[in-house]
Amino acid sequence: MFLKYTTLVTYYVIIREVFFFFVDVYLLFNNLLFESTSNKKIPKHDHLLHLNTILLLQKKTHTDAMGAIFKNIIVYISTLTASLSYCYFFSSKLPKGTYRFISLIPIFYLFTILPLRCSYTFTTAVAFSFTTWLTNFKLLRFAFDLDPSPFHRSDSLLRFITVASLPIKSKNSDLSDSRSPERFLFKLGFRIVIFAVLASPVQNYRDRFHPKIVLVIYCVLLFLIIDIVAAVANSLMMLFTGLELEPSSNQPYLATSLQNFWGRWNLLVTNTLRHTVYKPVRLTFSGHNWAPHAGVIASFFVSGLMHELFVYELSRAKPTWEMTSFFVIHGICVVVEMVVKRHVADRRWRLPPVVSTPLTVAFVAVTGFWLFFPPLIRSRIDVKVLNEYEAAVEFIKNKLFLIYSF
Repeated sequence: MFLKYTTLVTYYVIIREVFFFFVDVYLLFNNLLFESTSNKKIPKHDHLLHLNTILLLQKKTHTDAMGAIFKNIIVYISTLTASLSYCYFFSSKLPKGTYRFISLIPIFYLFTILPLRCSYTFTTAVAFSFTTWLTNFKLLRFAFDLDPSPFHRSDSLLRFITVASLPIKSKNSDLSDSRSPERFLFKLGFRIVIFAVLASPVQNYRDRFHPKIVLVIYCVLLFLIIDIVAAVANSLMMLFTGLELEPSSNQPYLATSLQNFWGRWNLLVTNTLRHTVYKPVRLTFSGHNWAPHAGVIASFFVSGLMHELFVYELSRAKPTWEMTSFFVIHGICVVVEMVVKRHVADRRWRLPPVVSTPLTVAFVAVTGFWLFFPPLIRSRIDVKVLNEYEAAVEFIKNKLFLIYSF
């Protein structure tokens, strides 16, 4: 009983601190916006009046921001909890297949529009990844009882909600740094430092860099931000629940082929697509030699559609289908690679890693420059994320300054 009470108090403190963190970041944005839009020169004798006005505006903004953010948090958590409770108590009682799938259609819709309530681009991206993509696809497996299903009749409601809404690590996964905390902390700190070193010049001097150099830096930042977010989330999950999340990646920069790259990159998405799209499609055409190829093409096509929806939710811009084209091209190239490997397997001919790795990374980068990054840059998603990062850094600096000043 004491342990449960302590856990609840701990969760409350964490949620409260996260809540006030976003409130302060929101206020920081409002202050920057106020300063940038206020060009009127104020006479010296009116400075006191102007200061009082600013304080009153900040107080009102603080109250409004707290109300809006708190409302969004409550709506998000309550919608997620209530929807998954409905799945647990009602949908699970229906036979698997069509009837259970129909009962889940309203949940699929809610989880698709839920990230739109987020106030920031970064939080919208995280909410989309975990809720619109991960949880919806797990519920698809739940609807048709595909392995591994997030639901087991012996599970409690709390465990079902946890497993359905988070990428809990499978028992047979070997990719983990939890056995070596020192190594984990070193890698996390190193990646944070590299991210800060690369993000600062791009944020402040983007116009002085060649566009291709900016895109190369974006490739590195994308990899780092996925790894950093996953590492921090995994640390909190391990600390408070003892559960471990799936690893975010497995050194994709060392990939020796496209097939190997997509087996290393963003494992959250890879594993989700493998269980929800690839395996069912391959099983459907199991009597044909091309069944694995159909599964690969279908997986990349679905991934492209989900990335298209991802960009839309971040930018509200009309889809250009560049994301879909990017993933379809890679799916076709992976299938070609699989066919070639099968035909040359008996000859034991293979490019050495010193050649195949640069070729693989170069192909991913070039196609990414062509199709993946343009919709993100046109809608200024990159600028929004970097501005939010800069605001968060300034907030942390101010907090640390206040702490050490006392």
